[in-house]
Amino acid sequence: MFVSQFDGSDPVAAVRARCRLDEEYVRDRIGGLISNGLADSDTALSELGRSSLRVVLAGGVFDIIHPGHIHTLRAARNLGDVLVVVVATSGTAKKMKKRMPLHSQDQRRDLVGALSTVDLCLVGEEGDIFRTVERVRPEVIALGYDQIHQEKFITDGCRRIGLDVKVARLQSPVPEISSSRIEQEYGDSIHGI
Repeated sequence: MFVSQFDGSDPVAAVRARCRLDEEYVRDRIGGLISNGLADSDTALSELGRSSLRVVLAGGVFDIIHPGHIHTLRAARNLGDVLVVVVATSGTAKKMKKRMPLHSQDQRRDLVGALSTVDLCLVGEEGDIFRTVERVRPEVIALGYDQIHQEKFITDGCRRIGLDVKVARLQSPVPEISSSRIEQEYGDSIHGI
């Protein structure tokens, strides 16, 4: 239901597609959420329902998806109930990587969103990461092992928008793998030269 409130999808259809459950079973479970005050309707969580979820937010460019991303996203998913991943806009990606990304922001969103560990994938907003943070309202922000963001910058920014967020710096069992290293090693072939 959390994801459906963002993307407008039918929560019954989304759960059935993801978990292969019987429609009647899913509707009964949603009915239970409504009767317990955790949902306002069959498509919207109540404030109580939303507060009972631990939402984890992770972000990155994700231009070349590699094993380090998979490990990091699995670790982020294990920190809560819902994993929301924010893909950097093409403009932000260019600023960070000093080059245009290989894939458009929509392609990167679709690729990351197709990963089974990801519940929702969004394209970030240009210029201010905290607009997306405010929209998602996570309890945890997971930073990858190679992300340059400092935890204090994130916690201070969240406090400014009225959120008490925990920041988790994730480790990777394969820290030697990064998009930048892959590009350095295979740059010409990646760029079609």
